[in-house]
Amino acid sequence: MEDVNVIKLPETEDRTPAKKRARPPQFDPEREEQDRQTNVKRLAVLGETDGSVKLLEELVFGAEEELLERLDQTGTLLLQDEDEESEDEAPQQQQPVKKAAWVDEDDELDEEVDMRHRYRRNLMRGEAESTMSKQKLQQRMREQFQKAMGGTPSWAESGAQKKKKKKKKKDDDDDDEDDEDDLLRRTGNFVASSESLPSGILRMKKCLHANSARPSEDRLTTVQFHPSAQVVMTAGLDQSVCLFQVDGKTNPKIQSIHLERFPVHKAQFSRDGEVVIATSFRNKMFYLYDMMEGRVTPVHTVRGLNEARVKEFSVCPEGDALLLTGTRGYLHLLTLKTKEVVRSVKINGDVSGVALSPDGSKIFANSEEGEVYVFDLRSSRCVNKFSDDGCVRASSIAASRNGQYLACGSQSGVVNIYSQEACLNSANPKPLKAVMNLLTSATALAFNPSSEILAIASRAEDEAARLVHLPSLTVFSNFPVAKRKIVYRTSCLDFSPNSGFFSLANNKGQAPLFRLLHYKDF
Repeated sequence: MEDVNVIKLPETEDRTPAKKRARPPQFDPEREEQDRQTNVKRLAVLGETDGSVKLLEELVFGAEEELLERLDQTGTLLLQDEDEESEDEAPQQQQPVKKAAWVDEDDELDEEVDMRHRYRRNLMRGEAESTMSKQKLQQRMREQFQKAMGGTPSWAESGAQKKKKKKKKKDDDDDDEDDEDDLLRRTGNFVASSESLPSGILRMKKCLHANSARPSEDRLTTVQFHPSAQVVMTAGLDQSVCLFQVDGKTNPKIQSIHLERFPVHKAQFSRDGEVVIATSFRNKMFYLYDMMEGRVTPVHTVRGLNEARVKEFSVCPEGDALLLTGTRGYLHLLTLKTKEVVRSVKINGDVSGVALSPDGSKIFANSEEGEVYVFDLRSSRCVNKFSDDGCVRASSIAASRNGQYLACGSQSGVVNIYSQEACLNSANPKPLKAVMNLLTSATALAFNPSSEILAIASRAEDEAARLVHLPSLTVFSNFPVAKRKIVYRTSCLDFSPNSGFFSLANNKGQAPLFRLLHYKDF
């Protein structure tokens, strides 16, 4: 096959005459303007958006201006969060580790501690923990302390913990504001029932006797909680008045005084809680014990008082005054400042019991014949009188602190519960409830501060004590405990200022103490 040589010819110049070459089109302004207008219309048509699509975009993203504003705000918030996180992290990284000021070498020894000792027994959580290392015991005691204090106290917190708690509190406040805003946006029933005391079974815990640090050698006649301090007082026939701190575990004794040849019939704190007033059985004299100064003052005579003895009395809720119960139906108002009688009132027959209204303006007194008298203390005038329903011989009376109830006890054991309003306005009020759980004379009555419980008792029989649930007017079924005797013969009852504790004075010289678990405070 023969090789074929391809010869590339050189390019030749275009020799076509200039006249015959294509000329570029000449610029036409009118036509150019028409083409521009046509293109603008086409672009406008292409850029139009369907109305439904535009509406959907506004619903999802909002209008264009709103969307841009939200994006700006989001960016600002993100920057602020990053700044706050960096500020929180910086102190934590820079905070130096605190060193102990002093270290005991004996603490480092791995020593086992006997947990069966009476001071450490309450820290055990089972029989297996009869011994415990020092480190574990320290941790257990720290947990118990924090539980008792409701958390770590502020003085024991580190700087980082305080900042963290402050930040959490700020976040909680913001959440509360959001909840308030949410509350304003919605409608409906937002009223919730309060945490009221349930009926049936009263949740309670038996504690160490209030006077276990110094039991009385004879019958106790008085037990009373201090109006403001966590203190309880006992007094009795052993001629002593004792003060104890109430903690429910050891109840240590604070102080005791001995009154020579003066068996105490009744002892009460003054309204401010600084003075104790004590009376006896056959003496006209009574004692004033100033706890602030530690001074015991005998009061031998009272100006204007013509009585052979001073035995029963009540402390007035307002002012430094006592209401003394005299003989032949007399009641005397005595001022502690001047030790004189300022006014007296009288009922028919002998006085069985006296109670004062919460504001101290009214006196409720029942006679042995079962008649109840209501006096206005300021004017000394009898404003009402009625017969206790079914009562043959009265024995006691008590008024609730909220001004709602009046309880009248009789020697038959029946306790009638009235409305105070009816007792003030009606000549023949009917009892709301007749409590018939006692078979002997109802000698002691006491309302708790919240007026939800009425304690009733008789000193004529063992275990003759009951607690009444006032909202339902029913008796709690679990008091007293039927398995063993605790209450015995009760002469006095009292509740702590916030109903957290309840105590009795019995004939064994003991003051049984109970913790009412429904109430959180002392």
